[in-house]
Amino acid sequence: RLGNSLDDGLMEGFFGILKREMFYGQGHKYKDLNEIEQAIHKYIDYYNNVRIKTGRKNMTPIEYRNHVLTTLTA
Repeated sequence: RLGNSLDDGLMEGFFGILKREMFYGQGHKYKDLNEIEQAIHKYIDYYNNVRIKTGRKNMTPIEYRNHVLTTLTA
């Protein structure tokens, strides 16, 4: 059914975090859409490669994915 995909929850969660950490109360930092686009690209790189999460054994998403893949193939 349209609008009931299980994947929607994961992306909505990510976009909620992105908005909370980048925009709420900080809208004045961006002068135009180009600056916002660059900031979003930087944030996605930060989120995937730097930002750790305790639920992922203190790993970044990329580290955790690689850990799981090596565990599955071992």
